[in-house]
Formats: sequence, C-alpha cells, structure tokens
Amino acid sequence: MSAPEMTSDAPVDSYELAIGGMTCSSCAMRIEKKLNRLDGVEASVNYATEKARVTAPRGLDPQALIAEVEKTGYTAELPKPKTRSADAAADGDEDPAEDRELTVLRQRLIGSIVLSVPVILMAMIPALQFTYWQWASLALAAPVIVWAAWPFHRAAWMNLRHGAATMDTLVSVGTTAAFLWSLFALFFGTAGEPGMTHAFELSIAPSDGAANIYLEVAAGVTMFILAGRYFEKRSKRQAGAALRALLELGAKDVAIVRGGEEVRIPIEDLAVGDEFVVRPGEKIATDGVIVSGMSAIDASMLTGESVPVEAGPGDAVTGATVNASGRLVVRATRVGSDTQLAQMAKLVEDAQSGKAEVQRLADRVSGIFVPIAIAIAVVALGAWLGAGFPAASAFTAAVAVLIIACPCALGLATPTALLVGTGRGAQLGILIKGPEVLESTRRVNTIVLDKTGTVTTGRMTLVDAVTAGDTDRAELLRLAGAIEDASEHPIAQAIAKGAVEELDVVLPPVEDFRNVEGRGVTGVVEGRALLVGRQSLLDDWSIAEDPEILRRKQAAEAEGKTAVLVAWDGALRGLLVVADTVKPTSGEAIAQFREIGLSPILLTGDNETVARRIAAEVGITDVIAEVLPGDKADVISRLQSEGRVVAMVGDGVNDAAALAQADLGLAMGTGTDAAIEASDITLVRGDLRSAADAIRLARRTLGTIKGNLFWAFAYNVLAIPLAAFGLLNPMLAGAAMAFSSVFVVGNSLRLRSFKSRAVDPRSSAAAPSRGGDA
Repeated sequence: MSAPEMTSDAPVDSYELAIGGMTCSSCAMRIEKKLNRLDGVEASVNYATEKARVTAPRGLDPQALIAEVEKTGYTAELPKPKTRSADAAADGDEDPAEDRELTVLRQRLIGSIVLSVPVILMAMIPALQFTYWQWASLALAAPVIVWAAWPFHRAAWMNLRHGAATMDTLVSVGTTAAFLWSLFALFFGTAGEPGMTHAFELSIAPSDGAANIYLEVAAGVTMFILAGRYFEKRSKRQAGAALRALLELGAKDVAIVRGGEEVRIPIEDLAVGDEFVVRPGEKIATDGVIVSGMSAIDASMLTGESVPVEAGPGDAVTGATVNASGRLVVRATRVGSDTQLAQMAKLVEDAQSGKAEVQRLADRVSGIFVPIAIAIAVVALGAWLGAGFPAASAFTAAVAVLIIACPCALGLATPTALLVGTGRGAQLGILIKGPEVLESTRRVNTIVLDKTGTVTTGRMTLVDAVTAGDTDRAELLRLAGAIEDASEHPIAQAIAKGAVEELDVVLPPVEDFRNVEGRGVTGVVEGRALLVGRQSLLDDWSIAEDPEILRRKQAAEAEGKTAVLVAWDGALRGLLVVADTVKPTSGEAIAQFREIGLSPILLTGDNETVARRIAAEVGITDVIAEVLPGDKADVISRLQSEGRVVAMVGDGVNDAAALAQADLGLAMGTGTDAAIEASDITLVRGDLRSAADAIRLARRTLGTIKGNLFWAFAYNVLAIPLAAFGLLNPMLAGAAMAFSSVFVVGNSLRLRSFKSRAVDPRSSAAAPSRGGDA
C-alpha cells in the first residue's frame, strides 16, 4: 500500500529520525521519496531541522527506516532520550556531534580563506603577478580544492553511486573541472611559462584557453560556499535557539519532603503526589498545587508576563516559573512529558518539523532543480562550442551555470523562517501548532471572542459595596467577608477575597455557620447574628426593606451582576455586588484587532443585557448572545457562509467545537485541555492581547517566507541565464550562490526581533488579574 492509500483507521506508529549528511533541500527530497516508497510509510523530511517525521504501520522495525535512509547515502538515528544531568547542563553541552561538525567546518573555512585570498588577489590584480605567480597559485589552491572541498567531493561521489545529483555534485564538478583545466593549461599549454599574466574579468572573454588558469575560481568558489555553509549552519542553530532555551527552562533537581525532612533529588525522580520545597529565587520544579506558603510567581520566562502574580495555598503553579519571594511547599500534579513546559516544547517542535504547502512546492522545485541545472550547463557548453567559441570559454560558462544553480536558498526559505517564527512565539507564550496555520492568519478578517474567561476574568469579583443607614463600610465588608469565607460557593469566595484585599485584615472566626441551600448563609460573627444572601432569606427573618438598597440592587441585576444582601441584629445593613469583571487588557486587545484588520464579535451564552454591558466596556459593537454551548459551532459556520474568514478565541470545553470549526482557532492556555486540543494556536497567557500578537507574528512569519522564496526564485531565474551567456565569472557565481543562502537565513533571523505588545512595559494597560493568568 502506498502512503496516500494508507487507511486512517490502520494502526500506526510515529517516529522522529535525526538525519545526518544532508547538504541541501534536494537531499531531503531524496530521503523523503525513498522512505515514502515503503509500504504504508508516510514521511516528511525537513532540511532545516535535519529531522524526518515518519508514520509507519504498527510493528515495523524503525531500524528498517534507518537502513532505508542509509541506502540513500545518509545517516539516521532515533533521537536520544532528553534526560540530562545537572552537571551536563552546567557544562553547557548542547549537542557535541553538532559542535564537532561546526568546528570542522570552521577549520576548513579558515584554511581556505588563508590559502584562497592570495590566489584571488594575484588573479585579480596584474601588479601582483610576479614571474612564477601561477605556480604559487597552484601550490596554494591545491590544498583548498583537495582538502577544504573534500566534503563536496565525498558527497558528490556518494550521490553518484546512488544515481543522484545534489548541490554537492554541482560544486564538486565545477571546482574539479576548473582545477583540471588549470592543470592542463599549466603543464600542456602556455599558462605555465615564466612571466605569464592575465587580467581578471567579470564576464567570460573568448580565447583558446591554453593560457588561462582558473585556480582562483576553484579556490574562491570553495571558500565562498564553505563560508555560506558555515554561516548557514550557525544561523540554523540560532534559529532553533528558542526551542533549546524552552527545553532548558526547567529545574534540574528538586528538594522533596520525606519524613519531615528535605531531600534533594534529580528532577527525573520526582513523582506525581510528591511534595517539594521551593525557596525564594528557585524555579518551581514541575506543575503542581501550593500546599502551604504565599509568594509572587514570576512566569516571565514561560509566558512573557512581566509582572509576578500572587499565589497561595490551593493555587495551581507551573513548572519552570520562578518563586519570587516566600517559601512554598508544592504538591506535584504533573511530571515529565505531561507538564505544561514539556507540552509547549512538543507543540513548538511539531510546528518546526512540519511543512507548509508553500514549502512543499519549494521542495518539489528544488528536488528537480539539480538535474535541470546540469542539463542547462551541458546545453550551454554545447551552444558555445557550436557557435565556434574556444573550448575554454564554453567550459567556463558551463562551470558558472553549475556553481550558481545550487538551490540551497530555495530549500532554506521556508523552514528557517518557521524555526525562528515559532521559536520566537514560544518565548512570548504563543504556540503555533503547525506551519499550515500561517496561511489561515493571512486570510482572517473576523475574530469571534468567547466572553467568560476570554474577554472577562472568568472569576467572580466583588465590584461594589453599598451601606444602609449609618453602617460603616469596613465593618460591612469585614463581617460579611468572615461569614462568606466559611462557604465554598464562588460568589461567597469572591466576597471574602474582596474584603481581605480591600481591608488588608485577617477575617474574624464564624460560629454556628449554616448554609441555606440556594438562598444564602447564616452565622454568628463577634456576637452578631448575620444573614447574607437573597431577599427571600431576609424575608424569612422579617428584615425590613430599604428603598435605596432595593433600587441599587435592581440596577445591579439589570446589568447582569449578582447582588447579595447583608443583615445583622435584625436590620438590613448593606448590599454587596459581585460580577465577572473584564480583564484590564481586553479593551486594548480589541483596539489591536481592529488595527490588523479584524472585526471583533462577542459570542456568549449569557443574556443580552450582560453581553451588551461587557461589549460596551471593551469597545465591541457586534454581539451574539444567549447561544447554547452546542450551537457556538453553528454560529461560526453561519459567519463563514456569509463569506467571512473567522478566527475564534475561547477557553472552555463548550468552545472546543467552535474552535475546531473556525478557520483559525486560538485557545487560552488558562483554559481547558479540550479547547487547547481543538485550537490551531495556544496562548499560554490569559491576556487577550496575545491573540493579536499571535496573528501579527504568524502573518510576519508568512511574509518572511514569501520574501525568502521570491529572493530564492528570482536569484536562480536571473543568474542562470547570465552564467549561461558568459556574463558571470564562475568565482563571482560561487560568491553569489553562498550569499543567497546566507541572505535567506539572515532575513529569517530578523523575526527574532518581533516585539509583543502584550508584554511591553510601557503599555497603558495594567497587568492581567490572577483570574486571567492563574
């Protein structure tokens, strides 16, 4: 069965292979085609990440996949487990094999520069051409062409044995031909005579060739291409630095509590349920719940949020965040690959290893480019000879075509931009699930926002306290907060928390507490019999109404807020108003959506009045309210039928279907796993401005990819005819080819400078509340 015919319900296994020996995107295409010829195997090889993602039938030995890659002339291995000791981490050993490869490449480059520069200068400047300069050039150029260019010759020979041609074939054939012709001219022509001189020319000049040497071409091309490959390799490592930094964020060891004592163990030995100690300044070892202690948690390295968030007993904390102040004891709830940090890294790695449609097109083109380039070189050689030009001129034009036709820039255009863009997103708490998401962001013109937990905090907050008669506000809050603190109800907890935050006091104890189901609570605080709840509860105790309190209560309820009455000692004492509040940054986020051309729509199951109030507060004019959870996806579908391209931002289980239906789904990382799973982009922070950042970053990444592809295509389309018509010296062709690859990678690296408006310290918006970022 071929890969496309593989049934979706067939049991399969997925593997990731680290590929070695690739030098250009046509290498990746060859490996991909070879693997896809296996029955039931579906493979995607990424040149930039040097990895192959393979789906194979259940039970297929991965060694068979490795053997197939090796038959193609490359190396492959299953990735080693990502466990590292603290010592290794401290030593900074990231990838010794890759470091060695970079070191050897640097040595060859330095050697070729030292030897090639004098050869090039002597060939270009007649004043430097002393009596036997041509023989000195041979002595300097020979080590460059034999030793420094050895990786090209070796790869070309291996490819030839497998009946293939890659960039290395072009470079090896071009430089070897230039070298051999120079040897012929020196030993059998007139080029070796004492006092021979010739001027350097940008284009090809017709001659018999017997007096011309091309040692500067062979040495110069080798030097320039080695330089291009070295800077390309370094840049690719920089492009993947964000992911490596993400993986390095986690703690390396942890102090757990055993038998009342602290024992330090490696992070790999931590288990779910273990309680561990986090001192001020230490990283929280893994995801968990605070058992004891209060502190401010700095999540800036993980989410980009610059302001630490206060946390206490019962609050969830995330691994790799930093305990900024007090001592904490945390119970581990997720460890290893289940943690938020590990899942973030997996999402980023998946996105970087995937291929956008535009990249697949580029891969297909680069896969056939080398044979086409060789054919053009042969045609150019024949055309020059057929037109009566000397063999040297014909040969030089053919060499220039071979050198300049390398499709490296084409193969690097998309994956390097993806590496940098998705890596930068991870640093800002924006996780793009796959490269195909980028295309969606370009077309989106409407953004639908869930209300609760997305535009609002999703948590009830005390927003007002109204006193009756001569009741003191502080006393109203203190007594009501005390009795509500004994209740587990979200409204009660909001009142208790609001009282503590406003008064900054310890609430007094409660006696005879009783919960009256659905109506409120009763109890005794400091000798006073309190009633806190609905009007019906107060009516049971014959508490007289207050006209002003009644009016304020009706006004609050008309706005969709919850009003709670407070009475003690037989009299109505005040009114507490609780509501789900808008996140401080939501209004700014709506303005940013409009700036990037998106029309915001508020979608909620709440009543029209509440929805309109929230929408007006943040500046949204289009509201779709009173929608049942199961109907949200239908609303998205209806908007799409009107010709809109819809993005959806949500965080709840009831948003999952709508997120999947939308053209672009963005899930708040503070939301449910179902919503995150259904989305295309996950926003680690609870700040809605991150959604605008995500779309801006995705669009900029896509723009960079298109700019890279334009440059790569235009370069080859324009340069090959120039070389074929003899208007380009082969050495300059080599320099241009190397520069094109470096340019593409350098252009992609500009994405590292992308700035988030959600974490700009100069932003006028306050930091998000704990409700939005817990």
